[in-house]
Amino acid sequence: MAELKTYTGGCHCGKVRFEVKADLSAPVMSCNCSICAKTGTLLTFAPAEQFALQQGGDVLTDYQFNKKIIHHMFCSVCGIRSFARGTAPNGSEMCAINVRCLDDVDLDALTVTRIDGKSM
Repeated sequence: MAELKTYTGGCHCGKVRFEVKADLSAPVMSCNCSICAKTGTLLTFAPAEQFALQQGGDVLTDYQFNKKIIHHMFCSVCGIRSFARGTAPNGSEMCAINVRCLDDVDLDALTVTRIDGKSM
């Protein structure tokens, strides 16, 4: 059963801030695709309606690559990628949250699952 909790997070400089309801008792993903490997991202996913951008929409830049189906949003001031937007296989809008950008989360307490995104 999902343990949804509300988290706040954002970029390094603080210009981008958001709130998300997520279940961090479930494993978070460490992906080896070209972008996640280079940025050290740990991911959890939430339906778009569980994500709220609180500030910083004016400083966000959208980066897309490969199939151009995921919008990797990053702060144009400090460069941090705190979340991405995309569509789940069932067509619903989703947000991929960089767990490293959430406030007050003990990363050592999380269960991490490695995903072979490089082969996808």
